[in-house]
Amino acid sequence: MLEEVLRQLFIKSFKNLYNQEAPVQQVNFQKTRPEFEGDLTIVVFPFLKLAGRKPEQLADEMGAEMMKESAMIAKYNVVKGFLNILISDNYWLSFFAENHDKEMFGRKEISGKPVVVEYSSPNTNKPLHLGHIRNNLLGWSVSEIMKANGQNVVRVNLVNDRGIHICKSMLAWKRWGNGCTPESTGKKGDHLIGDFYVMFDKEFKKEVKALLPENFDQLDEKAQEEAKAKAEAASPLMQEAREMLRKWEANDPEVRQLWEMMNQWVYDGFDVTYKRLGVSFEKIYYESQTYLLGKSLVQEGLEKGVLYRRDDNSVWCDLRDEGLDEKLLLRRDGTSVYMTQDLGTAQLRVKEYDPEKLIYVVGNEQIYHFDVLKRVLVRLGREWGNAIEHLSYGMVELPNGKMKSREGTVVDADDLMDEMVATAKSVSEELGKAKDLSPEDADKLYHTIGLGALKYFILKVDPKKTMLFNPAESIDFNGNTGPFVQYTHARICSVLRKAEEMGVKLDKEVKMKDLQPKEKEIIVMMYGWPLVLNQAAENRSPAMIANFIFDLAKEFNQFYQDCPILKESADVERRQFRLQICDMVAALLRNASELLGIGMPNRM
Repeated sequence: MLEEVLRQLFIKSFKNLYNQEAPVQQVNFQKTRPEFEGDLTIVVFPFLKLAGRKPEQLADEMGAEMMKESAMIAKYNVVKGFLNILISDNYWLSFFAENHDKEMFGRKEISGKPVVVEYSSPNTNKPLHLGHIRNNLLGWSVSEIMKANGQNVVRVNLVNDRGIHICKSMLAWKRWGNGCTPESTGKKGDHLIGDFYVMFDKEFKKEVKALLPENFDQLDEKAQEEAKAKAEAASPLMQEAREMLRKWEANDPEVRQLWEMMNQWVYDGFDVTYKRLGVSFEKIYYESQTYLLGKSLVQEGLEKGVLYRRDDNSVWCDLRDEGLDEKLLLRRDGTSVYMTQDLGTAQLRVKEYDPEKLIYVVGNEQIYHFDVLKRVLVRLGREWGNAIEHLSYGMVELPNGKMKSREGTVVDADDLMDEMVATAKSVSEELGKAKDLSPEDADKLYHTIGLGALKYFILKVDPKKTMLFNPAESIDFNGNTGPFVQYTHARICSVLRKAEEMGVKLDKEVKMKDLQPKEKEIIVMMYGWPLVLNQAAENRSPAMIANFIFDLAKEFNQFYQDCPILKESADVERRQFRLQICDMVAALLRNASELLGIGMPNRM
């Protein structure tokens, strides 16, 4: 990259002049302020003592020496202790000539040990919702960004297909389902099962209310909590659900058969949603197949004295000496908790992949869970537990508050995608964006715009931040949105089509000798793409990619306004050059947007 080339040039020039080694970590650059001529600025104050010079003298001597050493520097100027450097047009033109026809510019060859990235991790008692959308898009995009940066990524999913929440849906279907199926109801399987989960909660609340003491409203807050906990424990419905879980773990044939049938309905529903959302996995794990391995690790920990069993038969890990708490690993009835299966699944993945890192894409409410997971594994002698990374992200909130699955107040993923496509159709038709397309092509465009708007709106927010999702703001052809970037790409494609219709073909060779300001600005921005990609991978942040494509789209639109392209008939070579710029911008928009899962339409 430019900064590294300049850094080495500065160090060499400093050695030439003063016979001293300039500390590499102190040779830093910043963008030159707009009121001064230059591309990058070096602050020379850290080197005054080594050189024995005053700021202005040192900057002037270094500028002259660097210019003598390399033709890449066209000019320099000094403002107090700041050395402003102007890079020669030849340097930018050489970069452009080498890279303008590379469709995958900036991407690296994949190498190294695997990095396992887990995301999605749904429960089979409800359909995917808006929160899952952020998880899936974030996990998939981070995986693609890391792969583009040369890392060997394995994308995995852990389906939470067992536990008390699953039994609640099963019991509700058994009691009130009357044998209904996705086929008989016309509902996606995951939606049907989600309805029974909500139904269980409603009936459970009725039972609890009936079991509360008559004077409940007169009790103080603590007494109310105790009375409610007692009523919940006494609920016949909850007791029956817990009995069903025990039977499941004991391999009861009837319970297992019901579980397999209902889970398959959900898997089929999930597959439809995943495909539509554009996410996929190299491998899917199931908690039902991994939790026993976790139990074996717990047994190992008991034998080593790392874990301990309480009088009620429950098993715990005491982490108080590390500033944490005691962590339950097995309930008193011997059933597993989430931590148990996470221990087992982590062990299984290490055996299968020998990964450099295990990354879990899970909401920030689970920070403590993954801190404990790492520590328990290390105590069990698995030093690779330190390679676990929790990619936490903020929750998605709605204008009217948080979502609650049990109460059925979630924003369903399928419904949301339908709404986004419908809104894209309405807005596009109003603006005439699809007037020249066939009905089939128009429908494809609405889907591309709607899903692109959704993905961009979700991914442009820094993962660590809680976000407020407002569908109405996401589909706008102006501003920081997916449709704005997509429209810019379509505009470039239109220019290239018109050029072809005029008989103007793109030449491979770049013949320009100088650059006009807007030409240079957009080339400099594209030059920075590999660094953006690298930083996005290191920071696990698709938001950096989203910011880049938005800035690039803005820069192109300014270039389009200021620099005639097809109308540049007087200078044929410059017209060709500007068409090449258009072509590279379009390719880079596709290249970068692909990492967010966003399609770039050719016509709008």
